[in-house]
Amino acid sequence: MPLAVYILGVAIFAQGTSELMLAGLLPELSADLGVSVPDAGLLISGFAIGMLVGGPALAVLTLRWPPRTALLSFMAAFAAMHVVGGLTSSYEVLLATRVAGAFVYAGFWAVAAVTAINLVPAGARGRALSVVVGGLTMAILIGLPAGTLMGQSLSWRATFWAVAALSALAAAGVLATVPNTRPQGEEPSVRAEVRALARPQVWLAVATTAVSTAALIVVFTYLGALVVDTTGLAPVWVAGVLALYGLGSLIGVTLGGRVADARPFALLFAGLSGVTLVSAGIALGAAAAWAVVPLAFLLGAFGFAANPALNARVFTLAAGAPTLAASVNVSAFNLGITAGPWLGGLALEAGLGYPSIGWIGAVLGLAALALVALARRAAEPVVQPVEPVVRAS
Repeated sequence: MPLAVYILGVAIFAQGTSELMLAGLLPELSADLGVSVPDAGLLISGFAIGMLVGGPALAVLTLRWPPRTALLSFMAAFAAMHVVGGLTSSYEVLLATRVAGAFVYAGFWAVAAVTAINLVPAGARGRALSVVVGGLTMAILIGLPAGTLMGQSLSWRATFWAVAALSALAAAGVLATVPNTRPQGEEPSVRAEVRALARPQVWLAVATTAVSTAALIVVFTYLGALVVDTTGLAPVWVAGVLALYGLGSLIGVTLGGRVADARPFALLFAGLSGVTLVSAGIALGAAAAWAVVPLAFLLGAFGFAANPALNARVFTLAAGAPTLAASVNVSAFNLGITAGPWLGGLALEAGLGYPSIGWIGAVLGLAALALVALARRAAEPVVQPVEPVVRAS
């Protein structure tokens, strides 16, 4: 595995930490900026919106750029947004920097994924993508609790400066290790990429990404609230439960990356079946800590084990449109990240209680499994019946 692939994972860690860190700092942001906690929460929603639209837009705008140039441009803009965010006292300016930072972060994701698969043989794509995605799991495991602790101990602004510094260090690594040339082949063309992306199987894979992500995220989003409200654990244990989820995610994405290239459908069936069963288990055992705590670990493990296959499958189906395919898949992940918590919120507002979150995850998991089954059937070669040969006697 080339060093550049690991550097791309480090860059995703730096930027992914920013994506997650505000979840633990909403009270501090609310008090300092003079806004309500729900308004402070819009800073997280704004980031998701930027991610949703940024990937495809920047994929088209920078399609013919050399990869290193695009990556460094995105990282420079991302770091600059965090410098501005760390200096401003305006809620509106901070919200704008979150949307803009997420916009270029989505572009970085798309180009980084294409760069990673271009640096390795075709049989190692899933493993390379697992290294890149591993940066996000490290952000869950380390970046989120560290950012929360730093923001609570120093200031939420300190977390913005820390992300800007980490991004600058990662950019130096990108400059030193990532080549600035594309693989030999045809000149990239927006028309050719759109044409290659038009296959129905590609969109079936993208839909699987969105639904499976929603199944995982709907449970993860409310996991901390569930263990306090329904399970009865003290709030001090929430960080530990989320850390277990992060550890499971890291193990899952590492193991999944080693299987994704050889057996993508088997990995998808196993991972999504695990998410479905674990979500149902959390719904049934929500009141018992002995059940919820280990299930949090398994939720991260099964959910992220499927991730390399979700990414690699899109690249395989849209080989002629790698950059646009990656960007659309990034948007699909963020569509799931947006839809899952929204569905969970509807259930809670209806008074169904936190166990209902697990049932929503299970139903979405079953829907994702149905999409995988449909994709597998579509991928199977059609065997034409052989007409009997009649010989004249």
